[in-house]
Amino acid sequence: MSPASTGASTVVGAASSVPVVDDTRMTPGGPGYRRMSLALFLAGVATFALLYSTQALLPLISGDFGVAASEASWTVAAATGGLALFVLPMSALSERYGRRTVMTASLAVAVTVGLLVPFAPSLGALVVLRAVQGAALAGLPASATAYLAEEVRPRALVTAIGLFVAGNSVGGMSGRVITGWVAQEWGWRVAVAVIGVLAVGCAIAFRLLLPAPRHFTAGSLRPRVLARTVREHLANPLLCRLYAIGALFMTVFGGVYTVVGYRLTEAPFSLPQGIVGSIFLVYLVGTVSASTAGRLVGRLGRRGALYLAAGTTATGLLLSLADSLPMVLLGLVLITAGFFAGHAVASSAVSRTATTGRAQASALYQSAYYIGSSTGSTVGALAFHSGGWAGTVGVGVLAVLGVVAITVLGTRAARVAARREPVPAH
Repeated sequence: MSPASTGASTVVGAASSVPVVDDTRMTPGGPGYRRMSLALFLAGVATFALLYSTQALLPLISGDFGVAASEASWTVAAATGGLALFVLPMSALSERYGRRTVMTASLAVAVTVGLLVPFAPSLGALVVLRAVQGAALAGLPASATAYLAEEVRPRALVTAIGLFVAGNSVGGMSGRVITGWVAQEWGWRVAVAVIGVLAVGCAIAFRLLLPAPRHFTAGSLRPRVLARTVREHLANPLLCRLYAIGALFMTVFGGVYTVVGYRLTEAPFSLPQGIVGSIFLVYLVGTVSASTAGRLVGRLGRRGALYLAAGTTATGLLLSLADSLPMVLLGLVLITAGFFAGHAVASSAVSRTATTGRAQASALYQSAYYIGSSTGSTVGALAFHSGGWAGTVGVGVLAVLGVVAITVLGTRAARVAARREPVPAH
């Protein structure tokens, strides 16, 4: 294995070669690590707060524009779909112009659009603005994970990415809780305006805190080079399995959290909008499960951690079928914990598996991930319209079974590869 793939350099002496740890990469407790962690945490907060700013407000948007849940859900699907479509081109820009530059520009455009969203005159205009916002945010996820893969020592990578994912969960939670209570008093337009202002603060702090990259090497923007890199990643069976796992986990999560507001505002719960928004406090569980993903992988291995995440998510889906608010809340807690753990494990595995074109590898994962979100939002809402909450849960269970099936295939492939490895000569 080359030094570049291990994060170590080699010093050649007269008699021997001695591996030396690259001390310029960041590590927990080392110089710049806390600033970097906080900066990317805030970027994660802004990304998810903006991306899902309308999700908890869908019942109010439906009422304001006189549309059904399946139509209002496009305000979420358009944002995640825009991100999915543009994440690969944005990752190419980050290879050429730098991770920090692209992340800064992406946040600047996204928060600007976020300040325009409250003034959308129609559902169509709102969907278009949300699609533009999602496309702008595409510069964040892949660039952030590529930045971490380059600037953080490999052994600390899962933990570092887990902290970024934890920022996603805090952003998703705070955005939904804040919008729920603000919308109850002043309407959904004021609520999304508040999120826009919050994101502006996060964007400014991110730019001031994030250390300048020290290990970035500019790549090429030539389409042939990009296409070759993408083909190489898609030809890697492990990467393809990880992409599919991310998409399926997000199908569950997108469907559940797009529809749950409708379920809780209807009988037998009939909760007010502020209380429905507060339900998203369960995202704190995701913050914990994502940030501890590194320890989980250390104990169970990557596939063991994925099995546990899938089982936890499936259990939560089944518990949420009960017409009991405590059981629904417990179900959401388990769904959230399982999803964020699975996402952190899969996304960090992508960064460690790809030794070249990391931004493209991460971009393909993020594209699959947000296609899953758009699919979950749309299909979950349609299933709810036709079959109620049980229909949405059914979609989620099928997605979780897909995660398990893919992980089983990965386990078998690993065993076959291990048997084929030649036995070292003694």
